[in-house]
Amino acid sequence: MRVFLVDGTYELFRHFFGAPPHTNSAGQEVAAVRGVVSSVLSLMEDGAGHIGVATDHVIESFRNGMWPGYKTGAGVDPKLLGQFGLLEEALAALGVAVWPMVELEADDALASAAAVAAADPAVRQVAICTPDKDLGQCVRDGRIVQVDRRKRVVIDEDGVREKFGVSPESIPDWLALVGDSADGFPGLPGWGAKTASAVLAHYRHLEAIPDSAAAWAVPVRGAATLAATLSGSQELVMLFRDLATLRTEPPVISSVADLAWAGPRPGFSDLCEKVLDGPSLIRRADALAAPTAG
Repeated sequence: MRVFLVDGTYELFRHFFGAPPHTNSAGQEVAAVRGVVSSVLSLMEDGAGHIGVATDHVIESFRNGMWPGYKTGAGVDPKLLGQFGLLEEALAALGVAVWPMVELEADDALASAAAVAAADPAVRQVAICTPDKDLGQCVRDGRIVQVDRRKRVVIDEDGVREKFGVSPESIPDWLALVGDSADGFPGLPGWGAKTASAVLAHYRHLEAIPDSAAAWAVPVRGAATLAATLSGSQELVMLFRDLATLRTEPPVISSVADLAWAGPRPGFSDLCEKVLDGPSLIRRADALAAPTAG
């Protein structure tokens, strides 16, 4: 079987900015939620039977206590933030496993579920549906891949190397050096993407990079300055790597059986009719459930 793990936060943002707005009779903006539910149904229509969706129930997480500049919900449109709870409710009503994250982040939940699913010999492949670079660290030898559904691109280990110049295991180290503006930490001065890729492609992890540039096995412009910056910022760069490292504990599922879709729950129809204004979502869910009825 194939397991599909969906970044609900990314999908909600994507549909909020990519779809026309729609306000229901109660004055609530629901277009993004409707778009994500439709997107999940599309996965099912393409044959997915084991699906989980992770959301950032709140944007802040434990990482905000580690780094003061880490991302927050400040500046996010209230009409978007207001749809997170409704999305979680809609997915649960659809009968899909959903993980609303508070202390940890949606990315952590995806990494956790991927680890459990990949350990199951009955699972042929785990597809993590998000283009988020953080999830590149989870990719493993064709068994765990990233899928950018918008671009229709599947990213395996070779794809990670092509995109970042390093193996999946080095992604947290790479982000520590380069920084991640989306997550709100800057990396180290002077360490651009190409330089970090060249050095980490050889040394793989920060601890293995020699303190002295004279000992570096790869030629890099300004190596002496970069080595001095790295040597003088060890505590900071290790903090950045910790920020970029996804947590797989505690597990969000006990087994892949937790991801098996068994059809919509009784409240799904009412939610689609009265809140989402989405009768077509009901028809699609019912059509998918019909072959397994009885």
